[in-house]
Amino acid sequence: ILKTLNSWFWWENIWMPINCTWADFVDRDGLVFPKPHQLYATIPYAFVLLIIRFFSERYVAIPLAKALGIKNVRRVKPQPNPVLESYFRECSRHPSQSEIKGLAKKCNCTVHLVEKWFRRRRNLEIPTVLRKFQEAFWRFSFYLTSSIVGFIFLYDKPWFYDIWQTWVGYPFQTLLPSQYWYYMAEIGFYWSLIFTLGIDIKRKADFMAHVVHHLAAIGLMSGSWCGNYVRLGTLVIFVHDTADFWLEAAKMFNYARWEKTCNMLFIIFSIAFFITRIILFPFWILRATLYQPTYYSTTPVIAYFLFNGMLLTLQGLHLYWGYLIFKILKRFVFLK
Repeated sequence: ILKTLNSWFWWENIWMPINCTWADFVDRDGLVFPKPHQLYATIPYAFVLLIIRFFSERYVAIPLAKALGIKNVRRVKPQPNPVLESYFRECSRHPSQSEIKGLAKKCNCTVHLVEKWFRRRRNLEIPTVLRKFQEAFWRFSFYLTSSIVGFIFLYDKPWFYDIWQTWVGYPFQTLLPSQYWYYMAEIGFYWSLIFTLGIDIKRKADFMAHVVHHLAAIGLMSGSWCGNYVRLGTLVIFVHDTADFWLEAAKMFNYARWEKTCNMLFIIFSIAFFITRIILFPFWILRATLYQPTYYSTTPVIAYFLFNGMLLTLQGLHLYWGYLIFKILKRFVFLK
């Protein structure tokens, strides 16, 4: 069954134009093609990034937070109590007064001590400002580095200025070393975000949107790698990362209570977001993926619909986040 599913998944008509086979993607005559098995390397790269994250958060973010005036608040841990801990995890974090009385009898202690235990236990679940700063610092560092490196990789490429060039010579476009490392680092980063979903700070407003975004990003980049849509893929990555580091910088200064700096950075982020995600992405990237391929092939392959479906999913998330950003800007302007 697995062998049959594997043959269906790698059927040529899904991934590449008519009259092309996987045999045509063997390296030859100076041409180097992306290979699906190379994506396995993104998992070890993700763990390398997690190690870098650990050291950067501990030895760079914490001293920087202290310099900005953020203090590490140590919360008092409640006394170990298996009965209350079990109730906290399995039943309720906010027990009613009658439930507290029942737990007090069960534990042979006062109602006041049970209330105090639950209050301290709930406080442990709330991330400290320093923890929030560390997470924002890591994302800021990665997105800023990715944006700078992406610009260095792309500024001298013809498809950076003329997006029609992304399709010239397709599918026999050679893979550049810069494109390999750009993809590996980016996919590895999103894998690392998936691995740390359980310990990272959960924001109720858009937690599921982030999960969908991370999975769609990994699926989209991995699929574009297999189908050799690497030129377009690097443009999609660059457009996404150039706005994100402004948001993480705004968060960092917000945690430090530098209000004017935070406000200025958030306005810059909002402008960058609307330019890249609401204007450039649909009218530049999506135009290149939806409209331009019809000039090169009269019979779109299945991958055309799969990739564009995922890109449209991302655009839906952009509109959702754009709506949230607009609400914040409206409050900022009218309610100060």
